[in-house]
Amino acid sequence: MLQCCFKKYMDFQMLTDLRRRFDDYRRLKKTKSFENATWTYGVNSDGFGKIFAHWVFKYKFNRRELYLNQYDHFKTNIQGMDIHYVHVKPKVDRNVKVVPLLLLHGFPGSVREFYEAIPLLTTPRSEHDFVFEIIVPSLPGFGYSQGPVRPGLSETPMAVVMRNLMHRLGFKQFYIQGGDLGHKIGMSMATLFPNEVLGFHTNMAVTITDLSILTWVFGDIWPSFIEKEYSNRLYPVKDKVNFYLEESGYLHLQHTKPDTIGVALKESPAGLAAYIIEKFVIGTNPENKFLDDGGLESFDTDDLLDNIMIYWATGCITTSMRIFKETSRNKEMETALEKIPTEVPTWALRLRHEIFFMPEFMIKWKFPNLFGTTTLDVGGHFAALEKPEVFAHDVFKAVKSFREFNRFS
Repeated sequence: MLQCCFKKYMDFQMLTDLRRRFDDYRRLKKTKSFENATWTYGVNSDGFGKIFAHWVFKYKFNRRELYLNQYDHFKTNIQGMDIHYVHVKPKVDRNVKVVPLLLLHGFPGSVREFYEAIPLLTTPRSEHDFVFEIIVPSLPGFGYSQGPVRPGLSETPMAVVMRNLMHRLGFKQFYIQGGDLGHKIGMSMATLFPNEVLGFHTNMAVTITDLSILTWVFGDIWPSFIEKEYSNRLYPVKDKVNFYLEESGYLHLQHTKPDTIGVALKESPAGLAAYIIEKFVIGTNPENKFLDDGGLESFDTDDLLDNIMIYWATGCITTSMRIFKETSRNKEMETALEKIPTEVPTWALRLRHEIFFMPEFMIKWKFPNLFGTTTLDVGGHFAALEKPEVFAHDVFKAVKSFREFNRFS
């Protein structure tokens, strides 16, 4: 096991090169967004210009490096790949039960998504007799984790890598939390290793199968299918389909030609930032694209740039996008696994602006032991980063329920 530090990645040579590229971009003649276009054509030139200026003039690289280094970082070799992970142990006395929790990020996220939530999860609470030991890996090909050197590492094989990481750390049984890709990988782990996963908390509770799509469409015709109070999160189908088509262009690109767009994004820090930030605009609230600032005031700009810096400093954007191509190539396996129910206790956090919403009865097709759902009128796709207090509270509540079940089962 090798301890690693973010400092080695923010070295003088990399920062010198980054600042040169900043200067090159600043000298370019910019293309202005249409008047009143806001973020409907993608990034808005004025809104993005403010973020880029913050990166150039206000982002304190040394200070942010210290912030990223506040937790212990390690690397270990799993299946031939050096896997990076953050490992945080709570400081508690022996009377407090410590349980392992694997936190899985998505795209275009990183371990940085969980930084505000980690202290909330590792601090004891009077209403609970346990606290969490946190393991946050960079998924293979993301951030500080090595990517595969040959095709095939889609979501399900990646689930095996994550399970083997937990075994390497001495955890034969553990809890999982995931959203976005983290949901898909965590779901695969729960399906493949139900005796090892003690409970699964997801903030993107969705399974996309032929049956779920058909039921969704029928629900527009026969509304009694769906929980009435949440029908506006699913319908009308026409509006939702138009939204998915308009906002999923990048997914088609990443599912088909990730290496092509990767060349452009790896060359330009401004291009990389624009590509990533636009996902946060839409993921936080789809209506944000109609605002001049893209609704990004809900984030600290430094937090967004920390995440972008991880992608830039490691040059991982191409390898991070390849998982989408691999999942398409392994579609039969991934689809088959998604249809298999898992008995692992599950809890769903459904925030207001999560891109996908699924009624409880449909979630139970995949997770028959759905212990509970928390449905709120706040938050979006990046739950831990947007609403860390809400996120941590719900994880505690879910795991309390899982522990009570496991104690008597």
